[in-house]
Amino acid sequence: MEKRKKAISILSGGLDSAVATSLLAKDYDVHALTFDYGQRSAEMEIKSSRTICGKLGIEHTVIQLPWLAQIGGSALTSEEEVPELSMDQLDDKEVCDETARKVWVPGRNVVFSSIALSFAEAEGAEKIIVGWDLEEAATFPDNSKEFLNAFNHLLDIGSLYDIQIEAPLIYLNKKDIVKLGYEVKAPLELSYSCYNGGNEHCGLCESCMRRKRAFMEANIKDQVEYSEY
Repeated sequence: MEKRKKAISILSGGLDSAVATSLLAKDYDVHALTFDYGQRSAEMEIKSSRTICGKLGIEHTVIQLPWLAQIGGSALTSEEEVPELSMDQLDDKEVCDETARKVWVPGRNVVFSSIALSFAEAEGAEKIIVGWDLEEAATFPDNSKEFLNAFNHLLDIGSLYDIQIEAPLIYLNKKDIVKLGYEVKAPLELSYSCYNGGNEHCGLCESCMRRKRAFMEANIKDQVEYSEY
């Protein structure tokens, strides 16, 4: 029997990383990494990620990065209020640029991807799976195709091994991600998207609003609970 190839997944437990990981788990032995960097949703993200990994039958490791919460003053890691958006503001570039700055965690995807590279080199993995997508890239540059290409170029230069970051959702918006997840039977109902970290999704933060819109536009029922709908 041919030995399966290995991959490292950066799994937050959110919709995007859950679908991306599910897609590649069919062809790779995946070791998923979830990062606790002091974000207010850390407990729920870890719980979601652990449950998703159990469903997919893959290895799961939680990595503590407490120092990341101590810099930058992101609303995700501080007492600052998490921005709330209405559905009709989700495509307002000016508004979303401002909310992105409020929830920006300095260097987060650079740090996560670098740590994932260390695991990939140590474990002989050839892929690093990420959930970066087109909709997030509109306001978060570290989700963009340009960032993906640049980081893979860095890996070509800076690693002894042939390792690439795989972003299977890089050209998809949230609606298409929901549709794809449904088609491949990803555990969408186990994913957690809320910035606020409650047992139920708040239904008001930008992440919740994008999730709600995606399921509505895809005409697929979202199985998670919302405090506000």
